[in-house]
Amino acid sequence: MRIIGGRLKGRLIEPPAGFKARPTTDFAREGLLNLLNNRYDFPEISLLDLFGGTGAISYEFASRGTTDIDIIETDRRNCEFIRHTLRSLELTSAKVHRLDVRDWLKICHKQYDIIFADPPYALRWLTELPDMVMASGAVHDSTLFILEHPKTVDFSIHPSLTDHRRYGNVNFSLFRLSES
Repeated sequence: MRIIGGRLKGRLIEPPAGFKARPTTDFAREGLLNLLNNRYDFPEISLLDLFGGTGAISYEFASRGTTDIDIIETDRRNCEFIRHTLRSLELTSAKVHRLDVRDWLKICHKQYDIIFADPPYALRWLTELPDMVMASGAVHDSTLFILEHPKTVDFSIHPSLTDHRRYGNVNFSLFRLSES
């Protein structure tokens, strides 16, 4: 896995052998970040990375100048890997929180400009995630929620869906608070 843009472009990130998280592909990250680059000034935004996994998305945002980053991950080993990688990349402003995403969304009152989630594709409550995020204290009127999901999951009739992008086998559904 490599960082594909920003000041850390080209840096390789090597998860340890047997690491269970599935990072978003380089191709999909590049496509998504190119899309967002036309809409956001990265140093000015706040990011919430749900299901941190390898931390790949957070590293991409940090490489482009985002300094307000919270990463939520339940697995101890993944948290340790992300913390180690943040230190080695000298990304001191990103914070890792070892907590279940559902618990974080219940207690979170900090609002973010972008919320990204790359849950395990087999997550039983994956289809409930957009509503959970939209109902949380982490969302303000212009928050963009980006959910990575398998092609077998369809959010096309969700009232908060604003866009869907596919990069190879990776699907991103983009949500904002609905007007109603």
